[in-house]
Amino acid sequence: MSEITDFDALRRAMAENSEQPEGPARNARAEQLLAEAEKLGIPLAVIEVLGHQLKVYNYSSEKDKMFVPFARLLRMWDERPEDFDEYETHSLHWVFKWMSSGMLDQPHIPLASIEKWLGEMERRYRLAGHSERAVRSAEFSVAAHVGDVQRAERAYAAWLAADRDRMADCHACELQGQGWWQAERGADAEALKLWGPVLDGEFTCAHEPHTTLASSLVPLLRLGRLDEARAHHLRGFRLVRAMESMRGAYADHVEFCALTGNEARGLELLAERPAYFTDTGHPRSRMEFMSVVSLLMDRLTELGLGDQQVPGPAGRTWNARGLAAHARAEALALAARFDQRNGTSHVSERARARMGQRPLVERLALGVRAERLSAGVRSVPASVAPAPVASSPTAGADEPDLAALLAEARRLSDALQPNAVEAWAAVARAAEGVGLDARDRAEIADHRAMDLGPEGAELFERAAELYAEAGDPGEALAARARAAYVRALGGRVAEAVEAVAEPYNRVLALYAEGATGVRQTASVLMGRARILMRRVQEADEAAGAPEAGVAAEADAVPSPGSSQEAVLAAAEAAAREVLALVEGQAGDDVRLAARAAEARAMLAELAVHHGDLEAAAELFAQASAAYVDAGLPWFAVEYEARLAGLAHHLGDMAEAERALKAALEHGGPHLEATGRTQLHLQLAEVLGGSDESAEAAEHALEAAHWADEAGEGPTFGAWARHLLGGFLLRQGRCAEAAEVLESALLDLTAETHGDGAIVQTQWWLGDCLSELGEHRASAERRLQAAEIARHWPEQQDHATLAHLAAESLGQAGLPTEADRAYARAGDLWRSLGNVHGLVRSLRARAWLALRTEDGTDTARELMTLALGECERALDATADEDAQQRLTAELGDTHRQFGDLLARSSAEDAGDGSIQAAFAEALAQVAQAVAVFASLGDAAVHSRTGAELAAGWLAADLGRSAEAAARARAVLAAYADAVDETDVARARRAEAEQLLRVAEEQEDR
Repeated sequence: MSEITDFDALRRAMAENSEQPEGPARNARAEQLLAEAEKLGIPLAVIEVLGHQLKVYNYSSEKDKMFVPFARLLRMWDERPEDFDEYETHSLHWVFKWMSSGMLDQPHIPLASIEKWLGEMERRYRLAGHSERAVRSAEFSVAAHVGDVQRAERAYAAWLAADRDRMADCHACELQGQGWWQAERGADAEALKLWGPVLDGEFTCAHEPHTTLASSLVPLLRLGRLDEARAHHLRGFRLVRAMESMRGAYADHVEFCALTGNEARGLELLAERPAYFTDTGHPRSRMEFMSVVSLLMDRLTELGLGDQQVPGPAGRTWNARGLAAHARAEALALAARFDQRNGTSHVSERARARMGQRPLVERLALGVRAERLSAGVRSVPASVAPAPVASSPTAGADEPDLAALLAEARRLSDALQPNAVEAWAAVARAAEGVGLDARDRAEIADHRAMDLGPEGAELFERAAELYAEAGDPGEALAARARAAYVRALGGRVAEAVEAVAEPYNRVLALYAEGATGVRQTASVLMGRARILMRRVQEADEAAGAPEAGVAAEADAVPSPGSSQEAVLAAAEAAAREVLALVEGQAGDDVRLAARAAEARAMLAELAVHHGDLEAAAELFAQASAAYVDAGLPWFAVEYEARLAGLAHHLGDMAEAERALKAALEHGGPHLEATGRTQLHLQLAEVLGGSDESAEAAEHALEAAHWADEAGEGPTFGAWARHLLGGFLLRQGRCAEAAEVLESALLDLTAETHGDGAIVQTQWWLGDCLSELGEHRASAERRLQAAEIARHWPEQQDHATLAHLAAESLGQAGLPTEADRAYARAGDLWRSLGNVHGLVRSLRARAWLALRTEDGTDTARELMTLALGECERALDATADEDAQQRLTAELGDTHRQFGDLLARSSAEDAGDGSIQAAFAEALAQVAQAVAVFASLGDAAVHSRTGAELAAGWLAADLGRSAEAAARARAVLAAYADAVDETDVARARRAEAEQLLRVAEEQEDR
């Protein structure tokens, strides 16, 4: 920290301190600077530092410290106004407004003092000749705070009616306050309309759109505009996260989480700002913060998570229930202090209303990662509202009798309903201790075995015995076939093949004799076909066939006469046998319709093994349609998904999209979270590949949510967030994309997702941060990605990332680091034979050199090297397209060399030096014009841009005739333009201006 010996050093120190993060450290430095200013003995120095103190206190948690420096400033003004320059005079009157709002925020300051201050503000503004707009705005704030609606409405109207002048708040802050009042009065749509220009970025300031984004969250939720609410949360939280002074806006984001089923994220937000629980410098925002802490903790307690450990004030361990009580007491105590000061109950009423809110959305998926709560209720996003599933009978006080339960279970199982197994479980519970006949006991055992999966073989055998005892030999054989199949599921395929042989032969004999029906026969045949399909899978694994996808399977076509071909042939014959048995016999029997559909799906799988993907797609489509026609759409999900994979492989993106959407529709509420995740992920990838980034983002968002619900956040969820961030970036929604991508990086790993995914995510994040002006952070991300790509055999990505990192470093004001990165990129471009990348890195280094002391010669050398690289590459290539591109690059380099030379001459240099630099610059730009002219109409805009630059240089050198000639050349270039573009219009206007300047020079 350099010693302050004069006013200029003091001003530099204040400027440096202004760039520091908000907080006590910056405030403490401002206090030190006041002591330094007083040593200088210059009144204006003290005035400026007092103003600096006011600013840093206002933008911190220590707002209560503002009043002392302001009182001193006001006294100095009253005693010696001549000590204030124009800027400090303006600033003194400007911060009157800060004092007004600051007093309202401190309950120990009496209301009478605030009213007196308001009058003083009005008097001084009138004496200074200012409009009363700012005064009426301050009066409105007082009236709204105490709950005097009539006075607030009068002041609001007077505020809007008064003229805007230099003392009025900026447009962004005014619109924020006006919209807040409309939302407070219940006019949410009007509030959002008023906030529109701020939300769209038309008006901004130090705290906007930060505050407005936060204020808009609940109104958007109340209006059901959920996508906007999600976007405003992601975008707005990013803005307020690092700003200590924005506890009130931060509280709005915590409230949003509590009202949208995002309690886990709300806890993460609390953990990020522990000081917000205890900072006392701004009681009003502390009351707002503790109110939403109470809201969130009450919500957790309501969900059965009252004992959940949560972040809270330092010094003890908190659970949700305990923190809820503490936060509520703190908020109400602060509210009571305000009300006691104000003489109303308005503040307490608002605090209670805020703490008592109910969730506005069951669960709004945000796309960002949040730690899962240790217990609680699983929920679904508002955009996915599944139809209620018909409930199966369960044990309870009003449970139907056993006969009714049996009837319902048979109805559900005959119709192949998803909850049939649960219905049979209810029958089993009700039948305990009740004497049932063999048929009933057989069905109970049969369905219990189905629920056990591979562990149910013995129970299926017991069911077979009971069916036989009940006089149904066909169903007994079907149960034995099911027992064999579950053994195959457990990996005992050879044993299953052997076990199913006898039931198969016997059921065919019984069917031929008319001793059993088609349903029982089809069940045995399907069991056998399923076992033989498992044998196909086993043969694939034994042959080393990969299971990675359609292409791999299609490439693994068995050779004629191989054992694998024999296995395939047996499975195909079994599937066709099922189809031949049930085809045309299903009628209204959904079981037989399902057998036919499944047999077609088996034939589709076998067609894939034979490499006939078109036939496979057709068969999967038939299977899916058959299930839907039978009223069993949930069975179609798997085959629509398989069809989508085939369509994708065959390049039919429209069919892939249709099939995936059909799978989601058919699955409905019966889809498990993991299956829903995978379908949404596939849809996101298909739509993203078709440039449908908005719809792709919706499906990636859904995939991220369902992955979290399935406990797959670190795997599928991370990939979904990776995709979602990319789609948001593609739409220009950089703040949202950055939040999502940062969230994805927490879980992406090279082992699970591949290092390519990590590089791409870092790359996208770097692009987002660059667009957001966070250049240092952008450089870090790009450098991290480049370090991974450095180890790849192909170095194109490494070179590109190094180049992008250099750009970010330069924009972050780190020229030395940027030059090193550009040099690294240049070496990589050279090794790749990429002349364009190499030339651009050299040009960038030249511009960086110009920013350093005595860097002009280096800049010239680098630009000369860039020209040489272009010229050598042009001489070395005969490819016409490559020559065109290199010629354009050469023209750009001459143009930039000219611009650099023109800027290299210091403004205070001698006339001769400036004239020489301009002449040399003109020569380079003239060469650029000639190079661009050689490219014809394809480079007309580049040529005219260079022509105008040359014309202005000529005018500066007093060569009016040359300047005029160049202006006329530009006008001639666009004389015959049919459809004039914006560029052409701008060029024409500039050329006309240049021509007037040149003609005036000639006249002198």
